[in-house]
Amino acid sequence: MSNGRLEGKVALVSGSGRGIGRAIALKLASEGARVVVNDLDADPAQEVVEAIKSANGEAIACLGSVSEPDFGERFVAAAMSNYGGLDIIVNNAGFTWDSVIQKMTDEQFDAVMDVHLKAPFRILRAAAEPIRTLSKQEALAGKVNVRKVVNISSVAGTNGNPGQANYSSAKAGVTGLTKTLAREWGRYKVTVNCVAFNYIQTRLTMPLGGEQAQIDVEGRLLNVGVQQNVLTTLDATIPLGRGGTPEEAAGSVYLFCIPESDYVSGQVLMCSGGL
Repeated sequence: MSNGRLEGKVALVSGSGRGIGRAIALKLASEGARVVVNDLDADPAQEVVEAIKSANGEAIACLGSVSEPDFGERFVAAAMSNYGGLDIIVNNAGFTWDSVIQKMTDEQFDAVMDVHLKAPFRILRAAAEPIRTLSKQEALAGKVNVRKVVNISSVAGTNGNPGQANYSSAKAGVTGLTKTLAREWGRYKVTVNCVAFNYIQTRLTMPLGGEQAQIDVEGRLLNVGVQQNVLTTLDATIPLGRGGTPEEAAGSVYLFCIPESDYVSGQVLMCSGGL
């Protein structure tokens, strides 16, 4: 994968074994980035690594839950020890666990906040010292290298969404984290931006069939999927007339990773089909 827009860059992409994260990892790798792939489960993570390698790219896996207290350090260390650098961080990992507020437990609220907001905070905190050190070394050498952070939010975080007090609160928090880090890290030549997705076609948004689909998140079997009538209404509401694909979602993240966006920071990009 030579002569790509991201040749020589090192990227962390959390939650990249499936769905949007997988598409992001493949897109960045297709443009020359060396990617640290993450997932809870070994098989999907390794499948993405092998897909990248089979296309002559470079990738490794860093397994585990982003909510583990030491995950941020492990994730950053994987990039630094294997590739000797860190240029792009995409905080993508997440899941939904919905209920109306009167039925939502503390465990439910905290689990979603931990993955969607505390985990990005911990990953970025772990990256702060390596980025500061690398930036200082580059400045002394007269080299300019603009690093990129892209945090994933949602229209639930910008507009709210019934049944998602936990998810909406976390995604709104991601926006605040993004805007604060854009101010703190500008002096290190780091841009920090956010992409807010609307309806993207993944396993979390598949139409409900005869049986409730479930995913296993750290031993919790959680129901996922959306009622067909809700999806039909969404399609009718979205100006482009449909939900987005994971590849289209990845494209919006990619925009913030390329040199053309080197002077864009602290922004929230809506990837919503015009909604």
